[in-house]
Amino acid sequence: MQVYNTSLQIPTYSLEPDELMGSKQLRIYDYDGSMPGRSDLLVPHRKDYYLLVFIRQAESRQWIDMVPYTLKANTFYFTAPGQIIVKEGINQLWSTGIAFTDEFLALQENASLRKLPLIQNPYNGHELQLKDTDVRFVEDLLTKICLETQQPGDFQQRMMSAYITVLLTYMSRLYTEQFTGEEPSADKLLLRQFQAKIEENFWYRHEVAQYASMLHLSAGHLSEIVKRQSGKPAIKHIHERLVLEARRLLFHTQHSLKEIAFSLGFAEASYFTRFFKRETGQTPADYRATIRKMYQ
Repeated sequence: MQVYNTSLQIPTYSLEPDELMGSKQLRIYDYDGSMPGRSDLLVPHRKDYYLLVFIRQAESRQWIDMVPYTLKANTFYFTAPGQIIVKEGINQLWSTGIAFTDEFLALQENASLRKLPLIQNPYNGHELQLKDTDVRFVEDLLTKICLETQQPGDFQQRMMSAYITVLLTYMSRLYTEQFTGEEPSADKLLLRQFQAKIEENFWYRHEVAQYASMLHLSAGHLSEIVKRQSGKPAIKHIHERLVLEARRLLFHTQHSLKEIAFSLGFAEASYFTRFFKRETGQTPADYRATIRKMYQ
């Protein structure tokens, strides 16, 4: 069966200069019930800078290197330059983010930050759960950082660097507490291999047995390991990736439902419609109409 891979070229976004601070190396984002922008919603993209975000409230999901993360309140998320990010959700967001470039880390006063566990990220983590005491500490620092953006002058850069150093040091301590010093187990590595195979083949391989064969395992054994490591069945990983791509195509292209169904490996548009509704609660046509209406 012929498959049309309609995936978009992955763009890389640079840090937009902060006009308030006059900095090209550092930017503070503060969202108070905002909706995500239309331009990068459901579009796989990379950033050429570090991004650290404290989530106060959110009801959406994002993918980092094609691993889904449901955004949770009082949680800290972080990514490094070059990682593939997809914003899947369309709900309101309450958060504060700090973005900084490699040039920011190269400043003399920030040179030691490169050695922090949060920046080096040896366990490829992207999510830190905060306790109440952690939330209070982080909120206090973020308040100071946001206030400092409104204090231009000779000492602003020093103050910002000092606050961010404290924040990254504190979060690095939490990182070492939440990610153990153990090397990834064989089962954890297998989960990553399975996720990588999905990313390469989801357009035309929809069955667990097909991936098990590529990994030289039985379908039952693969399913057992994936469920134990991720908390959800192996088939769910495949379906989630298909739904993400379907949403992207429905939102960002003018392709017909038949063309989208065929590009995703469905023999008939009716099969695709039933699959999408089962997974999302909406038909593809209803989803397309709803999301486009929201961003008109």
